[in-house]
Amino acid sequence: MLIKALLPGMQERKFGRIINITSAMVKSPHPLMGLSTSARAGLTAFSKGISKQVAIDNVTINNLLPERFDTDRQNFMTKMLMETKKISREEARAEITSTIAAKRFGDPTEFGATCVFLCSQQASFISGQNIQLDGGSYEGLI
Repeated sequence: MLIKALLPGMQERKFGRIINITSAMVKSPHPLMGLSTSARAGLTAFSKGISKQVAIDNVTINNLLPERFDTDRQNFMTKMLMETKKISREEARAEITSTIAAKRFGDPTEFGATCVFLCSQQASFISGQNIQLDGGSYEGLI
């Protein structure tokens, strides 16, 4: 509803940027996150369809698909792992990051920089895309 409400003004001004923050699970669903992933996949499909209609007006719509950024969510997941396995914070973080190709959490400033770029004039030819921000962990080609 927010996208639909804001698009006419963006089209009239001949400039607009919409960045949806979804999840890497849109491309790699996890069985425990089915409801969340379904809603995010729906937003992704909706945005792709509309992006084709508004591109002529210099309005872009893209999706950021983050996974494992060093945020409060990862602090929560670290604490859960510490309690479950009775291990230290360092051991829990090492276990989590061992599943990431880059072997580290993403830095929130990296996420912000990607978002800033997609909002810029330099990214005006990028629309309807899903930008994976996962430290290289996604195993698919597309």
